[in-house]
Amino acid sequence: MKTYKVVGIGNAVVDVITQSDDSFLANMGIEKGIMQLIEKDRAEVLYGSMSDRTQAAGGSVANSIAGIGSLGLRTAFVGRVSDDALGKFYAKAMTDEGTVFVNDPVAGGELPTSRSMIFVSPDGERSMNTYLGISAELGPEDVAEDVGANAEIVFLEGYLFDKDKGKQAFVKLARACRAAGGKAGIAISDPFCVERHRTDFLNLIEHELDYVIGNEEEVKSLFETDDLDDAIAKLSAICPLAVCTRSGDGVSIMSEGERIDVPVTKVVPVDATGAGDQFAAGFLYGLAKDRDLETCGKMGCICAGEVIGHVGPRPKANIAAMFRDAGLES
Repeated sequence: MKTYKVVGIGNAVVDVITQSDDSFLANMGIEKGIMQLIEKDRAEVLYGSMSDRTQAAGGSVANSIAGIGSLGLRTAFVGRVSDDALGKFYAKAMTDEGTVFVNDPVAGGELPTSRSMIFVSPDGERSMNTYLGISAELGPEDVAEDVGANAEIVFLEGYLFDKDKGKQAFVKLARACRAAGGKAGIAISDPFCVERHRTDFLNLIEHELDYVIGNEEEVKSLFETDDLDDAIAKLSAICPLAVCTRSGDGVSIMSEGERIDVPVTKVVPVDATGAGDQFAAGFLYGLAKDRDLETCGKMGCICAGEVIGHVGPRPKANIAAMFRDAGLES
């Protein structure tokens, strides 16, 4: 038996969340609804502007891994934090939630622990302003091959593609996992990531991975097309399992030439933060338990639907009970 059901690798970011209106965003020069990378000085200004803050260990794939761990599966996360207050908070928070934080905080770290200031608008849109700090320095030296070899599933975060050593860390972990009979895949993360690294993304997907999870804008950006069906088909042609979330239109799954569309009930989100992360958590939970792909999709949609009903990127309801109520678990 492998040590871990699912191991994630990505940015270890402390999420700092507050609610704000559109006029506040405009006054602060914050572009609504997207993730912007910012420098340390800008991070300090935005942090100081936030009232009624909530704080949590975050990062896209870390959110997914924590969601899977909360459902009772053995999980671990590979990330890089500094030995400062936020870094210690992050490592403890992940451990307390049942996920092994593989790497110790870096003593005397060259940069502070990463943090993302998230401003949630009344319509549920989130505007993320992220200072990457030390997490962006994650490289192959942070990856222990035995962690990958002891994982049934590895999940990679596209945001780390901005540095070559992040890509090298991905490949090292993915290869260790696959060589030992596991599956490796990626969350595309953001269309802007794709624009910056399209060739590298496509090469990784085609040659190193078993599955891809992305939303419709990310998938279309991969192939520079506005035709979503065409983009999904092209993704499926280079990867055994392609999963595309389509917000209120559900999710499309392609595997071995077969397409499965899972519908959802459209709702107005309270906070869209973490919707994609928790979809991935539910989907990968199902995959790790050898459920059929339609059930995996339904589990992902339940997790996403729960997290958009409140502020914050992690579930607050009993997801296992929601699966049982939906007839997906006994």
